[in-house]
Amino acid sequence: MGFMKPTIPAMPSIPAVQPLPEPPKYDDKDREEAAKAKRAKLRAGRTGRASTILTTGKGLEDDEKSTKKTLLGG
Repeated sequence: MGFMKPTIPAMPSIPAVQPLPEPPKYDDKDREEAAKAKRAKLRAGRTGRASTILTTGKGLEDDEKSTKKTLLGG
């Protein structure tokens, strides 16, 4: 019963392998400038929190910051 089996088409030929394009350079100016901007942003975000802490290892500091009355019950 060979006439009832479908014929299998021939496999297409495999295309030739093309070389990969040149990868981008890691040390380019755009990447360096982006890294500098990111470091500057992180550095700017880190500096503000230390000035809000009024205590030290020895306890509460006695200066105008700690004795200043606020609206929050001070």
